[in-house]
Amino acid sequence: MEKQQIEALLLSEAQQQQFSGWDFSVLKGRYAQEKLPWDYRAIVRKYLQKQLHWLDLGTGGGELLATFGHPPERTAVTEGWPKNYQLLLTTLRPKGVEVVFEEASHELAFPDEQFDLVTSSHAGFTVAEVKRVLKPGGYFITQQVGDRNGNQLAARLHCAKPRFELNAASVTAELRQAGFTILQQAEAYPKQFFYDLAALVYYVRTISWEYPDFAVKDKLPELEQLAEE
Repeated sequence: MEKQQIEALLLSEAQQQQFSGWDFSVLKGRYAQEKLPWDYRAIVRKYLQKQLHWLDLGTGGGELLATFGHPPERTAVTEGWPKNYQLLLTTLRPKGVEVVFEEASHELAFPDEQFDLVTSSHAGFTVAEVKRVLKPGGYFITQQVGDRNGNQLAARLHCAKPRFELNAASVTAELRQAGFTILQQAEAYPKQFFYDLAALVYYVRTISWEYPDFAVKDKLPELEQLAEE
């Protein structure tokens, strides 16, 4: 790999350190993913009525939350990444949204039966805590990244991807055991497309929990093979 190519990858790695919220617009035109067979936003909108009290778990930078236009006084969010939590304190809290830091244990600092709707888009949760804060007859909507996500890429990069069990079967079984009724479930394995290596580096560094041992300087042979491909 030429020196100029390596420098471009190192620059992308350095630029990723400025990442906050959950905005991947910097990768527009350089990365794509197949569409899912369901529309998470449309499903949430179906159940999110204006009078309901809503809790969004792991809201990131609040980008997705903002698209729903729900009344701030009936909205609460959690976030466990300190950088994003501090961002939310300056963007959402002044508007009246309740912002709470969520510990790694996923214990929720809310009273029992406070919310009509709990949502979680790619954020961790415990079924017991979700059930505790939901009102009787409330709804839980979640879209998760499963345990098989990124396996091929991790293998190509020789990254030691952490092992865990998270798939539709395991989650729905746990929900049923806790007394939930499953109204809708689906599972999909969409393909991802990277159109330049710098975009791949940015992506992998952003979701570092799936590629914990990745660094450009340590993976140059693997990146060179991908560049040739």
